[in-house]
Amino acid sequence: MLIGNLLAQAGMEQGLHVTFIPVYGAEMRGGTANCTVVVSSEPIGSPIVRRPQATIIMNQPSLDKFQPRLRPDGVQIVNASLVEQASLDPARRTVYIPANDMANSLGSPRMANMIALGAYLKATGCLPPDAVIDALDHVIPGHSRQLIPQNAEALRAGYAFSA
Repeated sequence: MLIGNLLAQAGMEQGLHVTFIPVYGAEMRGGTANCTVVVSSEPIGSPIVRRPQATIIMNQPSLDKFQPRLRPDGVQIVNASLVEQASLDPARRTVYIPANDMANSLGSPRMANMIALGAYLKATGCLPPDAVIDALDHVIPGHSRQLIPQNAEALRAGYAFSA
């Protein structure tokens, strides 16, 4: 949810039209969650997206659920640390990035989402990474502000990744 919120905030700060719809699973904690973010230079007719242009897939259940929905010409960012490569659709454009492993090497295991977001920004070109880094200040809650530099570093690492 954090990276969806961050993407939406950065889009608004860039003067773009944005929608953000979070979806939480039935579980209270540790359950599945996903969100839909639309960022556009044009007014958004509907926030509902049935065939996304891009996805960020952080685990195997998410790949199983969302890979079939991706447009044939879309791109999926897939966490190679938690998703089996054999389950990837070879017809899909995929950035297979070891987000958890990279986060661990940065000393911040919880930053895997920022690494994936950096790879997403590079693959899609939807927003400049500096705009998203600037938006961290508006999205990270006050009690976690000390983590903003680590989030920025992780985002840059994901952006710099090349498979």
